[in-house]
Amino acid sequence: MSYNTRDLLQKALRLEFLTAEEGLFLFENAATAELMYVGNALRQHHVPGNVVTWIIDRNSNTTNVCIANCKFCNFYRRPGHEESYITTIDEYKQKIEEMFELGGEQLLLQGGHHPDLGLDFYCNLFRELKSLYPNLKLHALGPPEIAHITKLEKSTHTEVLKALKEAGLDSLPGAGAEILNDRVRRLISKGKCGGEEWLDVMRAAHQLDITTSATMMFGHIETNMERMEHFVALRQVQSEKPPHAKGFLAFIPWPFMDEDTILRKLKRARNQCTGDEYIRMIAMSRIMLPNIINIQASWLTVGKKVGQLSLHAGANDFGSIMIEENVVSAAGAAFRFTSDGIQRAIREAGFIPQLRNQQYEFRELPANIRQQELNREKMMVD
Repeated sequence: MSYNTRDLLQKALRLEFLTAEEGLFLFENAATAELMYVGNALRQHHVPGNVVTWIIDRNSNTTNVCIANCKFCNFYRRPGHEESYITTIDEYKQKIEEMFELGGEQLLLQGGHHPDLGLDFYCNLFRELKSLYPNLKLHALGPPEIAHITKLEKSTHTEVLKALKEAGLDSLPGAGAEILNDRVRRLISKGKCGGEEWLDVMRAAHQLDITTSATMMFGHIETNMERMEHFVALRQVQSEKPPHAKGFLAFIPWPFMDEDTILRKLKRARNQCTGDEYIRMIAMSRIMLPNIINIQASWLTVGKKVGQLSLHAGANDFGSIMIEENVVSAAGAAFRFTSDGIQRAIREAGFIPQLRNQQYEFRELPANIRQQELNREKMMVD
């Protein structure tokens, strides 16, 4: 079948679902400016106006012990390794109280596939954290961890998620999606759940009215067609969610970080994603996912300038200041923002920064950050 970019872009603007083949043709043939224009138009349809949201949270880890052996991960340690750990309650208390002082309210809590940490461990941890900090939001685990716990318990995704929700889980991150194709997953993350199980965990979460996000780590060994098939799979799961559920609140794509990873050492993959390719992927996210409202820029992996450009290509969210982040940083992502810095970056790109929570509801700036803003404005006047 023959395609032309104009017809496909018009189809996207009508919010119609493009096939993987149509998406591939657009990605490989449309001009970057055309993709940006349509991505931005779709952003304005879903999230009208000039506001770009951001969040203050802390990305902490339950443990670095993992038996998944992902070839792109420098963070994990095998069971018994001298550098292995399980985070203690006292350590959580210090991290959470620091986060509250910085204006955050959410702990993005993830870890490895620890062979000895089952459902009781996580339920008890969530209950204790919520008893200590009733206002704390837990954006925790991810489909591969849910699949791992399910196997340990010889249970079902639904039963595990229901127990975690009752224990205090507020929302489920889209971690571990990488590329939802089992050819790719066998080569880079063989110890994790397959692509279909990742999707099934999200289906189960949506049935329980647990809000989720979705991700894509691209730019390693996948083909462009496998990227498009990834979009189609996510879009399908979102279309199946119950009417009462929000489903995938956001989609976050980021390029593979390769520093010191096994994939790079084996010369199987290198991070060769340019700023232009990343911008095109942001626009394609909008085009291929018309039923997901929020698209988040990954400034952590692409930096400030490319992140700012992505706000003109379809992204409406600038993510978190990342008080703490250990996994992607271990593979070479070194960019950082303060609350003041992330707001300034959004303004420089021509937008109005707005603090949000995980449900994409607006929050008022905490008093200490508001005072910093007033001090900065005073200095500019003086």
